[in-house]
Amino acid sequence: MQPEVSVSRGSIEVWIVEDKAEYRETVRQMVDSAADLSAPHGFASGEALLEYLNQERHFAPDVLIVDISLPGMDGIEIVRRISRFAPGTQMVMLTIHEDTDRIFEAICAGACGYLLKTASPESILSAIREAHAGGAPMTPQIARRVLNLFTQIRAPHWDYDLTDRERDVLRELVKGTTKKQMGKSLFVSEHTVDSHLRSIYQKLHVHSRTEAVVKAIRENLVSLDEEV
Repeated sequence: MQPEVSVSRGSIEVWIVEDKAEYRETVRQMVDSAADLSAPHGFASGEALLEYLNQERHFAPDVLIVDISLPGMDGIEIVRRISRFAPGTQMVMLTIHEDTDRIFEAICAGACGYLLKTASPESILSAIREAHAGGAPMTPQIARRVLNLFTQIRAPHWDYDLTDRERDVLRELVKGTTKKQMGKSLFVSEHTVDSHLRSIYQKLHVHSRTEAVVKAIRENLVSLDEEV
């Protein structure tokens, strides 16, 4: 069992797990060149990442960019493991895959975003900032696939005794809205948003934003006919 690892503080620290050395270094340098971001580490495999974290009890990054197809441990397993012992780390999949099953697996494992490697540098940097702020960045192609997937598999839902305001907050979660944006759109403080989120997680029996979003869409707790 892995020990819980603290998340770094300061500028947004980003690590990359990618087995292609040239692409890994390109992304690392691009991220590191942004004034509000730092990318001190890149890893060729999940095993190398976990070994590094286990040594000296290193801080985990704020954001982890993970390729899905890796030698040995794949990206989905990396996300699953990091979610357990560094829950504060936001994980974004960066891959060539558009396979619906892999997208679903990654999201259920704990990934908060899913980008294609064809995404522009600006999109990748924006996605990192969005993930760190509590959003769920996805390229338009992936977002459409995710919505289509959940539309197909959503099932009749239990009521869960959610209040109207909690449903409003849950709908904002599905949209990928940050807590600060939720407060503004719902005219409440971030403290109040946090209180609603704790209640929602408890009622839905989930432990993270990603799990809440998956359950909300899968069980049709918010209407997909509304703009999300």
